[in-house]
Amino acid sequence: MARRGGFPGGMPGNMTNIMKQAQRMQRQMEEKTKELEEKEYTATVGGGVVTVTVSGKKEVVSVKISPEAVDPDDVEMLEDLIVAATNEAFRKMEEESAAVMAELTGGLGGLGGLSF
Repeated sequence: MARRGGFPGGMPGNMTNIMKQAQRMQRQMEEKTKELEEKEYTATVGGGVVTVTVSGKKEVVSVKISPEAVDPDDVEMLEDLIVAATNEAFRKMEEESAAVMAELTGGLGGLGGLSF
């Protein structure tokens, strides 16, 4: 009759499977993170006068401003449009990142304060 309790001789089968699953999930998360970092997200505001593209690495890649958006008497409006487009592009990036990670982790929450 097998003795129960403790772990002499190694991990029980369930624990080994859990560890393998955790390692596989970690590899998948690393792969998905790399894929997301390589993507670009673009937002356009003001009827197309300002377009901002950001990377998954949270870097602004490009800002395109239509000449009609440049009004020397209303620089503040242009600044607001750039901020709005940048924030929208980052929101798109964060939204996709969160969705991909939720899909990968099966919606697991509270992983010790980890954020992706």
